[in-house]
Order: sequence, then C-alpha cells, then structure tokens
Amino acid sequence: MEMGLLSLILVGALFICLLAGLWVGFALMVVAVLAMELASPAPTGGVFATSIWSGLNSWDLTALPMFIWMGEILFRSRLSNDLFTGLSPFTRRLPGGLLHVNILGCALFAAVSGSSAATTATVGKMSLPELRRRGYDMRIAIGTLAGSGTFGFLIPPSIILIVYGAATEQSIARLFLAGVVPGLMLAGLFVGFVMIWARFNRHLMPEPDPRTSWRERAAALRLLLPTVLLIVAVIGSIYAGLAAPTEAAVVGVAGALAISWASGGLDRATAVASLRGAAITTCMIGFILAGASFLTTAMGFTGIPRLLAGWIGEQGYTQFQLLAALLVFFVVLGFFLDGISIVVLTTSVIMPMITAAGIDPIWFGIFLVLVVEMSQITPPVGFNLFVLQSITGRGIFEIARMALPFFLLLVLATAIISLFPELALWLPATMSR
Repeated sequence: MEMGLLSLILVGALFICLLAGLWVGFALMVVAVLAMELASPAPTGGVFATSIWSGLNSWDLTALPMFIWMGEILFRSRLSNDLFTGLSPFTRRLPGGLLHVNILGCALFAAVSGSSAATTATVGKMSLPELRRRGYDMRIAIGTLAGSGTFGFLIPPSIILIVYGAATEQSIARLFLAGVVPGLMLAGLFVGFVMIWARFNRHLMPEPDPRTSWRERAAALRLLLPTVLLIVAVIGSIYAGLAAPTEAAVVGVAGALAISWASGGLDRATAVASLRGAAITTCMIGFILAGASFLTTAMGFTGIPRLLAGWIGEQGYTQFQLLAALLVFFVVLGFFLDGISIVVLTTSVIMPMITAAGIDPIWFGIFLVLVVEMSQITPPVGFNLFVLQSITGRGIFEIARMALPFFLLLVLATAIISLFPELALWLPATMSR
C-alpha cells in the first residue's frame, strides 16, 4: 500500500477511536493492529506480546507509581493550607499580592508531586476561595493557577520526564537536573507578568495588606519547612548521587506519609483513597505506554517513521525551523490529546529527526515538556481546565481565555531555551563531572 494513503488511514483510525471515546491506550493498540495487518507480513499477535513486554519491562518505570502515590498522599493532606499560610506573609506586599501564592505554591508542590493536575487541584482548592474572599479579580486568579499548575510537568520529580526517559532510554536523573533551571525561569516569568499586570490594573487589586512582622514570617517558615525538607530529601538525594530516582521515590512516599500523619490528615480512609488513586493513574499510564510501544513497533514495520525522517532531512530545515514546526505540531496535538499520550505517541517518530538534526535528546526532553505543558491549558482536552472547571464551576473555554497570557509565556519560555540551550544543559553537565 502507498505510504501516503496508509498514513491517512492510520491517522483517521486514531481520531475515530478517540472521538468514539475509546481509552487512549486501546486506541493506540487498534491503530497498531491495523498497521500490522495492512503493511506487514509479521504475526500481529507475536509482535503485540513482545512489544508490550519490552515497553513495560523497564526499571526506570518503577519510580512512576511511587511518585504518583506520593502526590496522592500529599493531595489529601493539609499541605495546601500550609502552603497558602506559609507563603502569604512573603508575597502580600509584592505587586500582585497573594496572586503570587498560586505561582510559588504550585512550584513548591510540583517539586514533591510530579503531576500537573494534582498540583492545580491541591493549590486551587485552598487559594481560590481565599483570593475571592479578599477581593482579588478572579480572572487573573484562575489564570495564574491554570498556568502555574503546569509546573508539575517540568519541575522534578516529573512523571512525564520519567515517561520520556523510559521511552527514549535517557537518564531520568539527568532529565530531572535539566528541568530545574527552566522550571525556575518559568516561575520567574509568571511572577514578573503578575507584577506588571498589577501595576497596570490597580483598580482590580484589593487594598494592600498590612506589613507582617518578622515573628509572623518565622512562624510561616515553620509551615513551609516540611515541604522544603521533602524536596531536599527527594531531589537532593538524586543530585547528590545517594539514590536513584526509584529509591528517591520511596523516600518521598515515606516523607509524604510522615507529613500527612503529622498534619492529622492520615487515616485508614485517606490511605486507601491514596492507594486507589495511585493505582488508577498508574494503570492509565501503563495502558498508554503499552499501546504506544505496540504502535512504535508496528510503525517500524510500516517504514513510515524512516520515510518521514528522510523527508524532513531532504527539506534542509535548520534546527530552529525544525523546532518551530514541531512546536506548532505539538500545540495542535494538544487540542486533542493529554500530555503523556503526546509524548509516548510521538517519540518514536520524532527522535530520528532530532538525532539527525544534532539536537541533544536531554534538551529536547525539556523542550517537549514545555510544549506539552501548553496542552494542559488548551481546550477541549486540557486537564488543568477540567480541574479548574470542577473547582470554580466556570466553562472550559472561559478558563482557557483566562489562561491565555500564561500560554503565551510558555511559548516565550520555549523560545528562550531554544536560543539558550545551556539553561537546560548546564546543570546536568555540571553535576556529571
């Protein structure tokens, strides 16, 4: 069968499966079976079994359920209350006031969660009612939370970086290191935007809060201490070479259990609910990885990735032109797929082009995550939008409009790391010496 026609059939089959409501993992398997039957004489059943086994039989993936469980435990603790109370004394006098709690709270929780949706829900359930009570404009409050919730994908320990590392056989520890500086830069861009917005929209801001004493700030720091210690224990153990990501994930679960118990949020019902939530999320990701592994093998039999990579090479694109084209491609995919699905679905096709163009795969992992973060706040399939819809009761497209400035800041961050790749590569290079 002619490759162009085969590609159209497979893409059409994928969208039909997704529009019909089939789970993403099973949709990928259906497309893979179709590709094998149309373009390969190899036995479909045998390829199915071996590809799924090889795709899931990865030691790196063992960190995944532990980090997910850690996030589920903290989601059910009093951490969101402590984050808001602990950060507010340090932000209330800044231009933008307590809006910065959304940004900084999401950055802190992302460093112990790894999940974008969990970060948004945990910070949002505490901050939005409080910001509304204090008279903040809810459009910018919801927008900052929607944008900042995406930090869960970038700031380590990131679930999606674990998935990317397993799919591309890259070091997860180096990917975690590469995400630190871009994550801090993105938080800085958000803080700077809120400051500028507050200067030009004073009429939408409440009266400044009174100054806080040093005693109040010291008390607030004590509330932040458990989170900071957990970040140091998990991320610091990896960076110091004391633990692999999987071992650090176990440390994180132990720390999360301790924090939840100390805050009075750990009981039998909470423990069971956290285990159930972690199992559901892990199984969902596992099905997606299994389907993507089978599809990757099937696509290899069809020869489409090789032909596509060759066609891209013939166009003579520069690195920046290739990255710009991929940016548009991933943003369009983000309208229809969640972030993890985008990563596992595209890496087998994209990585040969990236390697041929001389782009560092560690750096590309950060670029990809930044772009995938945009999918979290683009309708109709933006998980952060769904989370905020459940919290606020507002429509998906209304929330997306509120998040638009932060979507544009994500585009700006992607451009910055493209111009200055050392922002992502400096820390892994330094720590590996």
